[in-house]
Amino acid sequence: MTTLSNSMPVGVPPVPVVGGDVPDYFALLKPRVMVLVIFTALVGMVVSHGHVPPAVAVISLLMIAIGAGASGCLNMWWDADIDAIMTRTAKRPIPDGRIQPNEALAFGLVLSVGSVMVLGLAANWLSAGLLAFTIVFYAVIYSMWLKRATAQNIVIGGAAGALPPVIGQAVVSGSVGIESLVLFAIIFIWTPPHFWALALVKAGEYAKAGIPMMPNTAGPTSTRRQIIYYTLLLAPLGLVPVWLGFAGLLYAVVAVVGGLGMLAFSVQVYRNREGEAEKKAAMGMFGFSILYLFVLFSALLAEQSLGLFRPVFA
Repeated sequence: MTTLSNSMPVGVPPVPVVGGDVPDYFALLKPRVMVLVIFTALVGMVVSHGHVPPAVAVISLLMIAIGAGASGCLNMWWDADIDAIMTRTAKRPIPDGRIQPNEALAFGLVLSVGSVMVLGLAANWLSAGLLAFTIVFYAVIYSMWLKRATAQNIVIGGAAGALPPVIGQAVVSGSVGIESLVLFAIIFIWTPPHFWALALVKAGEYAKAGIPMMPNTAGPTSTRRQIIYYTLLLAPLGLVPVWLGFAGLLYAVVAVVGGLGMLAFSVQVYRNREGEAEKKAAMGMFGFSILYLFVLFSALLAEQSLGLFRPVFA
């Protein structure tokens, strides 16, 4: 079936568009991703040990979230043909016919430009430039090129999702430091095993949509091995903030326990390769990986903002 990259599949009867409501436009922003972006950007701010007025911090976090939402909106506009094929995305506003593609495109572009400009005026232009780069990287480099071109789409494209802590530090300090770069690295290495676990379950849908995800190109066995390899990198990487001295005992405990948990789940994914056990192991790792990242960053946030920091090395 012939498809168009920014419209509904050719040959599929169009769904009448009745005009989107506010919740439909909000759904275009991928709100669950926005929550993660706000959270990781906030952690990037607090590890900077700088100070900005509370109003600037709030406005900056809001603009970072809106910028992330704008890139998600542009992603949905471009991927409308894919979303219409896959069951987990078929009810998104564009393929479901609640919002027209050109409306989503205009919405995403306006929010992109607006969020970058307001962040630059409210904070500084380094953070605004990083936000602009993130939007372009996700909407253009990942969505329009990598996603449909290579099985390494998630590996390379993960850089966009890992940048919020760097933007957060730039807001506070006007520069990029080792702290936010380490947080970037943690999210970057976390992304492939997190997403490939889901891809193992959804491989059939990705194949139907023509997306070269790792399980479809390299095979499930290779994907499971790579999940273990990335998790073996992630577990010690999670402890780097402790070694560098900007994370303490609470974070160290969470990093060790969480890293071991990730390794245990990756082994289960490798061992269970058939039937319901396969799906249960993969979705178990997918769910635990979200919890791992949230608790890890929460521990760092608590240490830095609630006075819970206790150095591991004197």
